[in-house]
Amino acid sequence: MTVTKNQHDKLATHKDHFPLPFIDQILEKLAGKSHYYFLDGFSGYMQIHIALEDQHKTTFTCPFGTFAYTRMPFGLCNAPSTFQHYMTSIFSDLLQDCMEVLTRCFDTNLVLNFEKCHFMVAKRIVLGHLVSNRGIE
Repeated sequence: MTVTKNQHDKLATHKDHFPLPFIDQILEKLAGKSHYYFLDGFSGYMQIHIALEDQHKTTFTCPFGTFAYTRMPFGLCNAPSTFQHYMTSIFSDLLQDCMEVLTRCFDTNLVLNFEKCHFMVAKRIVLGHLVSNRGIE
């Protein structure tokens, strides 16, 4: 189901200013390593619960009734920064140890899409750029 937010919703929302990383910063951190692992969150945004006191802000009406989201959908203005903040808080200090990353996923009920996860790869296309131990190509 697609919900279109009206102008009132945009005006009533306090913007989250958590910074999203720049593509060049991501690529710089990845370039030059011998091996990589890539994890993909299954239905990423929908894994983040909306606080009970904030759910009314996502209310929408359709022919089947009036509903409110209990989990964060795509399309909310703060969804990208909220998701980035959540991922940073879970993984920021764990880039060296894959097993610890997977344990944190398990401990925080973060479900991964294993069809899109890759382990011990020497090179990979990231955001349209080939990243390998030789750098960014």
